[in-house]
Amino acid sequence: MTDPRRQRRWRDLVIDCDRPAPLARFWAAVLQWDPPVWDERDLRDLAAAGISDPEDDPSVFIVEVDPTRPRICFQRVSEPKQIKNRVHLDVNVDHRSEVDDFVRLGAVVLAEHDGWIVLADPEGNEFCAVLR
Repeated sequence: MTDPRRQRRWRDLVIDCDRPAPLARFWAAVLQWDPPVWDERDLRDLAAAGISDPEDDPSVFIVEVDPTRPRICFQRVSEPKQIKNRVHLDVNVDHRSEVDDFVRLGAVVLAEHDGWIVLADPEGNEFCAVLR
């Protein structure tokens, strides 16, 4: 039996990628979340790790307006994506034109179905735009 005082909560969704900062900005725009920002403390921490440019940050988070909700972390990995995602995000959209916005941000349409469109983000991670 689960102890209600020790409820587990989903903390982060971590997406492996080659360039965390640009991919975080892409997803922040798609989800209409604030883009990542680096404050002075973040910049000092990066400098202490030998990183002079936030674009080279190996792990970048985006956070929904409600800070109690899970974050999305974009984490640099050395190996490229090789196979289809086993997990993907579905994004609700009201109009097909929103998919065109995603394409302008760098997404690629992979397939169109009745009620949803499969896309890939700039690093090839699949996601779906679901028409409401």
